Parts: sequence; structure tokens; C-alpha cells
Amino acid sequence: MPADGAALPGPDDRMRCPWGLSADDYVTYHDTEWGRPVHGDDALFERLSLEAFQSGLSWLTILRRREGFRAAFEGFRVERVAAFTESDETRLLADTGIIRNRAKIRATMANAEVLAQWEPGELDALVWSFAPEAEGRPAPRTHGEIPAVTDESKALARALKKRGIRFVGPTTAYALMQACGLVDDHLADCVFRGAGRSPAPATAP
Repeated sequence: MPADGAALPGPDDRMRCPWGLSADDYVTYHDTEWGRPVHGDDALFERLSLEAFQSGLSWLTILRRREGFRAAFEGFRVERVAAFTESDETRLLADTGIIRNRAKIRATMANAEVLAQWEPGELDALVWSFAPEAEGRPAPRTHGEIPAVTDESKALARALKKRGIRFVGPTTAYALMQACGLVDDHLADCVFRGAGRSPAPATAP
């Protein structure tokens, strides 16, 4: 990443956020997922859980294990994870395809139990109610201009904690907001800025 964190040309000469070029696994994630709107309780539960597992680690570590997480947590279907038992916790702690952190595993299981009591669509509605207005948010020109925490992420974290969701703080909440398209933190010169609100740029031949 350059010192100022400005956008860089990729292998196809199109400008991208520098982190999106820092590893092969990041290129596809940056180009096709990050910053695009995510809806649905199960999908948001997955993202919320993975962001919690990422705490203290790099996102690349989680990204490379995502399929392992999906298999271990039965596709992050809220109802299925809510039914997990102590034997599932033991199974997960022995699963080398995921991050074997007891506190994070227990938090994921507990969060599913909480969410299973909510009405369908309630998590989606709650999370998206904290999406800030796009107007008035200038596009960042460098990585250094992107915040780690915002007033909205603080409020989202408080709301989730108040409803019984564990392992979510303002930084985790903002990472969730970025990943799920509540905010667009692609740099101003990144070709994928705004891609979540319009057809994705065509891949160069």
C-alpha cells in the first residue's frame, strides 16, 4: 500500500483501493462483494459473525476460511445455529477449518439463539436503519481518510448489544457497515465506487 493509501492500478490497469490489490484473495472480494448491499437475516448474521471472528486478526485470515466457516455453521442459518448444543461447540473447537476461539464460537451460538426469537426481517431492518445518508459524505481519496468508527456504527453497536447480541463493538459494526454496503468506502478513484448501486463495471478481457 502506498504511503498515502491512494488508489492503484490493478493488473487490468483499472484503479482500485490499494488493500484490494494486496493479496489475490482480496481482488475478487473487493471487486464483487465489499460495499455491495447485503440483505436477509441469515446473510447479515453470517457477516456479523465473521466480523466478530475477525476481531484481532486480519480479514484475509477470515476470508480464506469462509467456506470452512459456512460448512461448520451450516450456512449461518439462524434457526440451525440456534439449535447447536455443547456437542456442536466441542465439534467447532476441533474444526481446523475455522478460527477455534471458544469465546467467539459461544458468542455466535448465543447470537443465533437471540436472533431466532426475532421476527423475520428484523435483523435486516435494524441494521439498515443505521445506514447514513449518502449525501454529504465525501468520497475518500486515500485509505487514511476512511474512519474506523462513526457515530452510526457506535449507535448500531449499542442497539445490537441492547438486544442481546454479543461480541460487537463500534469498530466491528463499522466494518459490517462497509462490507454490507451501508456505506461506500471505495476510494474516489476506485472504479468500483458506486458499484453497489449500479451494474458492476465489466471485467476487462
